[in-house]
Amino acid sequence: MQRSGARHPDVDPRLVDAVLAAGMTIAVAVVIAADLEGTGRAGPGAYLFAVAFGGLVLARRRFPRAVLVATVLGIFVYYIFGFPPIGIALPAVAALYSAAELGRTRWAIGAGAVLVVVSAFFRVDEGQPTSYLYSYELITNVALIAAAIALGISVRASRVSREHQERLRVVMAAEQAQAAERRLQAERVRIARDLHDAVGHTMSVISVHAAVAAEAVGQDDDAAGRAIEQVRTATSDTMRELRSTVRLLRSPGASADPPHGATLTGLDALVRSTEEAGIEVTAQVDVPPGVLDSAIDAAAYRIVQESLTNVLRHSGAAHAEVRALIAGDLLVLTITDDGAGDVRGGTAASHDPRDAGHGRSARRDGGDGRGGEDGGVGAPPSAGQGLAGVRVRGALHGGGVGAPPSAGQGLAGMRERAKLLGGELQAGPERGGFVVRAELPVRLVP
Repeated sequence: MQRSGARHPDVDPRLVDAVLAAGMTIAVAVVIAADLEGTGRAGPGAYLFAVAFGGLVLARRRFPRAVLVATVLGIFVYYIFGFPPIGIALPAVAALYSAAELGRTRWAIGAGAVLVVVSAFFRVDEGQPTSYLYSYELITNVALIAAAIALGISVRASRVSREHQERLRVVMAAEQAQAAERRLQAERVRIARDLHDAVGHTMSVISVHAAVAAEAVGQDDDAAGRAIEQVRTATSDTMRELRSTVRLLRSPGASADPPHGATLTGLDALVRSTEEAGIEVTAQVDVPPGVLDSAIDAAAYRIVQESLTNVLRHSGAAHAEVRALIAGDLLVLTITDDGAGDVRGGTAASHDPRDAGHGRSARRDGGDGRGGEDGGVGAPPSAGQGLAGVRVRGALHGGGVGAPPSAGQGLAGMRERAKLLGGELQAGPERGGFVVRAELPVRLVP
């Protein structure tokens, strides 16, 4: 515990003690000089006691009990020498106050009681009237002693309260810092998921169109040009989203709302980019505007985006279907495809992904995997058949979108995203394809 009676942090405690010591010396010396009973013994010895009582105050912080005992004994010795009366409370108030302030309350009360009892005994023994003793001197001494002790207790309680408040403030500040760190970490995780979803989808689209361009160069320059344009468009869109994210990171007070287009209202562009990559997508969104919280809306978009990315990368599907509807207080998302590939756990199927690519081309191209009868490698991507053939060839050479993923965090990330918002997500093979089904609350619970 801090042993300090100073109530202002800028005041040196030693200066305070020096002032108190000087005040005590002067007060006792003035009473000695007054010599109210006319003893005529106000000599140097008496003033030496005044200096001694003041000097004891200087040690009150380090040795409160010793100072208290020395003061009480000093008062008794002073009266033994017959010096002019100075009372019993005046020379003891500083010692009593200090002992109480520094947590030695019992010692202070005991010392005060000893002073009062001894003083009363000798007053009665000297023949002082009992009525005078009880009506004036005793009450006065008890009042001064009690006031000194009470003041010390009050100052100590105030200091303890301030220390407790300071500790509480430090704890609250630490908790607030930890909460801010948790919020920052959660925001980083959210941004990382968004970047994973956005960049992953874009890279899948770019991979498909780059394969188209590579196969079509020199054979169908128009198809190659269209593929390059699709790569440029996908890159531009993703760069805009990345810039928006960077602005969010650089601006502490910026809104955490999802980037423009990263909501269910932006599904048209997502569906269009997926179809341009060779997957036919049917989207049915039955969600009135403004019904969803912004966080739920953005999470739903990201789940659809990641699901379609997995369809592009791993499934070998020809068709995917996206459904979003409100069922009570839940948003129900369903993304299905007819692919033979397996994306459970975010990994490719155990069979060779190139086989999945052939299977898809057979379904879409009539069984030869080359884009149909007249849909060769150079066929335009919009036709679908040539694009499928190109993607199969890319997979056969180990660089297409059908290649197994290296990370495998897609489904786990979607499940975590749904769980954080109070929903759930299930994914698995169903009816010869793959289904991702998510249920999210329409509104976040405060």
